[in-house]
Amino acid sequence: MSEPSSPTALPATSAGRDLRITEIFYSLQGEARTVGLPTVFVRLTGCPLRCVYCDTAYAFSGGQMMTLEAITAEVAAHAPRYVTVTGGEPLAQPNCLPLLSALCDAGYEVSLETAGALSLEGVDERVVAVVDLKTPGSGEMQRNDYSNMARLRPHHQVKFVICDRQDYEWARFKLDEYQLADRVSDVLFSPSFEQVAGRELAEWILADKLPVRMQLQLHKLLWDDAPGH
Repeated sequence: MSEPSSPTALPATSAGRDLRITEIFYSLQGEARTVGLPTVFVRLTGCPLRCVYCDTAYAFSGGQMMTLEAITAEVAAHAPRYVTVTGGEPLAQPNCLPLLSALCDAGYEVSLETAGALSLEGVDERVVAVVDLKTPGSGEMQRNDYSNMARLRPHHQVKFVICDRQDYEWARFKLDEYQLADRVSDVLFSPSFEQVAGRELAEWILADKLPVRMQLQLHKLLWDDAPGH
C-alpha cells in the first residue's frame, strides 16, 4: 500500500464530531502483528476500566477536544502507513467510530486497541481490532463483553495480558473455548510487566505447544514506557 500524502476530506456532516485526545505521536509499534513498524498513535482520553497493571492512567482524564479534521491533519503530517487508535479505551467515546472510518478512508492501515469491554459493533470492517480479553489478574475480568467473540474477523487479533499461572490457564481455556487460533490472525500472550518473567511465559507456551504469538512490549524496553512513545 502506498503512503498517503494527505487525509481524505471529511464530509460536511462530520463537522462537530469532536473527540477528547490525550496525545498524538509517532513511534514504533510496541506490540501486536505490526510490532517494530513506524506508526502514528492517536490516544483518546477516558477509560471505564481500572486494570491493576494499567500503564496509561494519565489518559483517564484531561486531554483536549479536537475535531476530526484537526486529528487527521496531525496524523497526515507524519506521512505514516500505519495508524493505531488507542486509549484509555477509545470506544468509550462514540465519535471514535467516525474517526476510524476517516482514517481508513485516508488510506492508512488502521488498528484499534480495545479492552473488549465495549461492543465492536459499528467498527469499520477495514480496521484491525486488537481485543484485549481481561484475565482474572487484571481485576476487570467481569467487564469482558463476550458477545464480541461473534464479531471477530479473520484480520483481528486477540490479546491476553498474563499476570500469573492462573491467568495463563484461564487464557488457554478461552483460546480453546472460542477456537481463537482458527478465527483471528494472531492470538497474543503478553507477560504483565514486572509480574511474570518473559522467559517463564515463553516456557509455558512452548511446553504446551500453544498456537499463540508470545510478545514483549517493545516500547517499554526502548523508552521505559514514557508517554509519547
